[in-house]
Amino acid sequence: MLKNENIICISSIDWDFIWQGHQEIMSTFANAGNRVLFIENTGIRPPALRDIPRIKKRIVNWFKSVKGFRKERYNLYIYSPIFIPFPYSRLARWANRYLILSHLKRWLKLMKFDNPIIWTFLPTLTALDIIASIEKKALVYYYIADFDQLTHDSKKLKKAEERLMRECDVIFVQGEYFRRKCLKCNKNVFIFPFGVSKEIFDNFKNKADKIFLEDLGGIKGHIIGYVGGLHRHIDFGLIRYIARSNPQWSIVLIGPIQESLDDIKDLKNVYCLGKKDFTQLPAYINRFDACIVPYMLSEYTNTVYPTKINEYHIMGKPVVSTNLPEVIKHDPENLIFIAKDYEEFSGLIKKALETAKDKDAVARRIKSAEKNSWYNRIEEMSGIIQTAVANKSLEEPLNWREKFIGLYAVSRGKIVKFSSAAVILWLLLFYTPLVWFLAEPLRFYQEPKVSDAIVVFAGGVGESGRPGQGYEERVKHAVELYKRGFAENIIFSSGAVSTFPEPYVMKALAIYLGVPESAVIIEDLAASTYENVKFTDKILDAKKWEKIILISSPYHMRRAALVFAKIAPEKKIAFVPAKSLFYSHQKSEELGGIKKFRQIDLRQINGILHEYLAICYYWAKGYI
Repeated sequence: MLKNENIICISSIDWDFIWQGHQEIMSTFANAGNRVLFIENTGIRPPALRDIPRIKKRIVNWFKSVKGFRKERYNLYIYSPIFIPFPYSRLARWANRYLILSHLKRWLKLMKFDNPIIWTFLPTLTALDIIASIEKKALVYYYIADFDQLTHDSKKLKKAEERLMRECDVIFVQGEYFRRKCLKCNKNVFIFPFGVSKEIFDNFKNKADKIFLEDLGGIKGHIIGYVGGLHRHIDFGLIRYIARSNPQWSIVLIGPIQESLDDIKDLKNVYCLGKKDFTQLPAYINRFDACIVPYMLSEYTNTVYPTKINEYHIMGKPVVSTNLPEVIKHDPENLIFIAKDYEEFSGLIKKALETAKDKDAVARRIKSAEKNSWYNRIEEMSGIIQTAVANKSLEEPLNWREKFIGLYAVSRGKIVKFSSAAVILWLLLFYTPLVWFLAEPLRFYQEPKVSDAIVVFAGGVGESGRPGQGYEERVKHAVELYKRGFAENIIFSSGAVSTFPEPYVMKALAIYLGVPESAVIIEDLAASTYENVKFTDKILDAKKWEKIILISSPYHMRRAALVFAKIAPEKKIAFVPAKSLFYSHQKSEELGGIKKFRQIDLRQINGILHEYLAICYYWAKGYI
């Protein structure tokens, strides 16, 4: 048995789900002196409505724990990660790397959970991300089901599973079908069907007379029992047939309800008792007269050997099953009654009831189940893992050259991917109209109307990022509107100073272009768009002016409009931006006879980005 190891289990079920091999194996390892981290299910398919209770419980567990981590018992810890439940989305996978791994790595470091053995039941991309992020002693995959049958993205899951198989040091499988499938990718494959917890059933036998099951108290007649999830692989039509054909029997179903029970809910001799604690199951099975495995035949169940058969047998109970291929293979002693159709299934239950008290038959069933004890299984598995670890440590010095070259190959691959992404991003930004498209919401243009004044917001360092650039265009535009008679006054607003105060330079230029000095008003205090609006509004109020034409850069108008709406909502404003050479974006232009296809430059991108960031800042400050 493994001892004094750190073990990480990537589980395909949650810890509080039906007790199965996942919990049994990890509990056994913890009891043997190993430290175990049990990572609860991260999903193989997008969630459905039936998953809402499970999602709710995951969220509750997160808040009850410390960032998803809790101590379940000595040496055993549970991690209930919060993640985006779309396992085949690249964006979700990228986000989940942070959501899951950021907390996981901190916990491993804090707990000094070094060089663990990673044991995974999941073959997903998320599981591979977890595995890749951890330095490990060995990687074990327990292939218990064809998960690709449970998802619509089977191609992606198969690809991830094949990659996992190639990376594994050991693969355990449920049966021969799985072994043949895994051998294509890895030679270290061993058959280990799920076992039975003999100790729990033996403990029950010692106190059987003291246990009273209240919910079975009023049930009469022979009890035909089933233990397990009531899921979509159950043939509820078969259960209905058995119950209606044999009203003298009571059909008792124990396990969480995972599917609609419409086919059987009207039957008076069918009892759904819900999920029970695993330690209680021996008591319930003990009350059964015969046990059933009513699975439908499907691609998924073709590879399943139900663990519950061992649990039924260790209590000496007869079992009737549908003709599942793995059940047929694992019944060399003909201890299981196997039916091909509904009628035969019902008839075989009658035969099973006849053998229920047969001491020889009971003894044979118990002996068969004891061979499948979980403890014996896990001890054998441990030996195989220890051998694989030892062989790995011997092989590593021999394989250093290949691994070293492989590291450089991986680095080259990352560099190629990064370079390709950078080139694509560069082309998108500079050689397509993408940025202009994204900037379009900033543009705001209205037709000029006769107003009390034309207000010009100067640029400061403006969109170009350099002082003194841009105001010429705005002054020229203002003068043109003034001469066309749209207003008799011009207000220049700016507190910027380069060589000279900017508004006075603008005034001098306007006078040079033919505007009388008496028509020009200077506002020279504003150091931001917010102050441009604030101080200009004071001038407008003092002059009792209500209508203005506002001139600024085309991509600055949206921010100016938002500030005016907050500070001076009563003012009537026509937003008429000046034409901007800085923001010109021809698709191509002739430069010395050479076509230039670049559609934007970095300074223009900075100007547009500045506007969006400024709007966010103004919103945070309450200016808009």
